[in-house]
Amino acid sequence: MKTHLLRTAGLALLLVAALAACSSPVRLATPAEIKQATEPTASPAAGNAAPNPAASPGAGGTATPATGGLAELQAEYHALIAAVLPSIVEIDTSGGLGSGIVIDAQGDIATNAHVVSGETRFTVRSSDGTQYQATLVAAANSNDLAVIKAANPGASLKPATFGDSSKVALGDIVVAVGSPLGLSDSVSEGIVSGTGRTQPEGNGVTLTDLIQTTAAINPGNSGGALVDIAGEVIGMPTLGASSTPRGGAAGGIGFAISSNQVVTITQQLASGGTVTHTGIAFLGISTSDSPKGGAQVGSVVSGGPADKAGIKAGWVITGIGGKTVPDANGVGTALSSFKPGQKVDVKATLPDGSTKTLSVTLGERP
Repeated sequence: MKTHLLRTAGLALLLVAALAACSSPVRLATPAEIKQATEPTASPAAGNAAPNPAASPGAGGTATPATGGLAELQAEYHALIAAVLPSIVEIDTSGGLGSGIVIDAQGDIATNAHVVSGETRFTVRSSDGTQYQATLVAAANSNDLAVIKAANPGASLKPATFGDSSKVALGDIVVAVGSPLGLSDSVSEGIVSGTGRTQPEGNGVTLTDLIQTTAAINPGNSGGALVDIAGEVIGMPTLGASSTPRGGAAGGIGFAISSNQVVTITQQLASGGTVTHTGIAFLGISTSDSPKGGAQVGSVVSGGPADKAGIKAGWVITGIGGKTVPDANGVGTALSSFKPGQKVDVKATLPDGSTKTLSVTLGERP
């Protein structure tokens, strides 16, 4: 039953996401309409039956509580959120508010580096209102990840369960949990609308292997959790729609650092304070969109994988490891399928119009 209900919810969310792309305002279905659309159609005999006055409110009457599939779906959502909230905290800094994910029973909390930037002491508030004093353990600015530690952690700080973000698929139902605009324990829902995204943060840091989602992500959500329907953290919300560099309206677009990346980096920060292994495939190039399609190479890291293979600035990358690269963002999308040390074929168009395919041994992103 749970699988059926969540599949129904997924279809409804996909419909809403598709309609959201239209330029005209969209009227969302009412609960009654959703129930009618998701329950089995009544037989003709039942359809001719006289209406039951008790089933619908009259003037001044009280609406009948939701029953059947819709009520069970709502109960599933309630249970999911109740299970996740104790693992998400609000982080209070002198410069504002952010969110964090409890990663162990020792009080270690993962968050974004930009949430704790320049500070070493914080106040952490759990979902039941308990406050803890916390200190910075370490930060990895190039990955926009950090770990802080709460003093004398209590039972209100429940370690989160992390899922495998490599298994995330387009259309997966997700819930973003955090403290947007200082509103603690806030929840928004949506779907996964993209994987393997690459986005610059505007501070010299470019994040890769991001999960794109339609779940609302606003200031204060940073460092919180993007959770799947199993209650597992699959990402850390980091960039909202207004943070995208392409300009224009971008409603329904947010980005989360993948859970595999969060786990890999924060475990190292919590144990040793430094990151020596990112696990992220690296070509060693900077790119921009090519007017004719593909990713134009702007610069090549000296001694990096691309440099060793002979890739030059000015070339346009059109494919990596058998995957088409339609634009600069496609480089990160393609690389997210591979691991450091793997060999991949890189297809490129040269300035003279000729094409070339080179074998590149992928490095590991610093």
